Amino acid sequence: MSDSEDGAGNKKPKDVDDEDLDEAKGLNRSIGRMDSRLLADYMAQRTRRFEPDLSMVELEDRYVPEKAIRDTSSWDSERTLDHLPGFVEKFSEGDLKKAPKSNGAPHTIVVAASGIRAADVTRGLRKFEEKGTKVAKLFAKHIKLKEAIESCKRLKMNFGVGTPARISDLLADGALSTSNLKRIVIDASYIDVKKRGIMDMKETQVPLAQLLGREELKSRYGQEEGGIELVFY
Repeated sequence: MSDSEDGAGNKKPKDVDDEDLDEAKGLNRSIGRMDSRLLADYMAQRTRRFEPDLSMVELEDRYVPEKAIRDTSSWDSERTLDHLPGFVEKFSEGDLKKAPKSNGAPHTIVVAASGIRAADVTRGLRKFEEKGTKVAKLFAKHIKLKEAIESCKRLKMNFGVGTPARISDLLADGALSTSNLKRIVIDASYIDVKKRGIMDMKETQVPLAQLLGREELKSRYGQEEGGIELVFY
């Protein structure tokens, strides 16, 4: 199917049909059927759509390689918030409740489309908290970047949940460390009331592509030792 226009004038990806978009549950069901190659293609297509002026070299910098993405198409439960903890457990190794010793150095970063959604995801992952260990919300509209940096530096966290732009800002500052990072979970199946997910809006897809293309992350994709996996929920 070729790209088609939705009611808001946004193009839907060629591999998404209207019947895949469950408005009642806020789900794009097509994400769950995509293997690593299809997800890499999906991301690349959206980058070309939203950043048409990028050169071939710049596009290559944005490209997320197939080897970076874990194939989660075997997951057969709905990709709703209540199933997220079980999903993360299934596609992760090690004790998820255990936090690295350093502050601001989670083993898992979860990327959400908005501050409100990040707050919901944070609550959904509370089961992984223990005394002294936080599932940390890295974004809220009322929290300025300076406050977020100070908070990040003093928190011992196993999960950090935020928006692409805020996560990039915290990484750039050094308040958020990738020293213990094992995986980045992208909250990709969730759609808003306009049936748009994190990869379907320029204001979230562009910073997401920029985040995933950061050199400190990209250099570790596909590595057996100290590698970082991308996991699309």
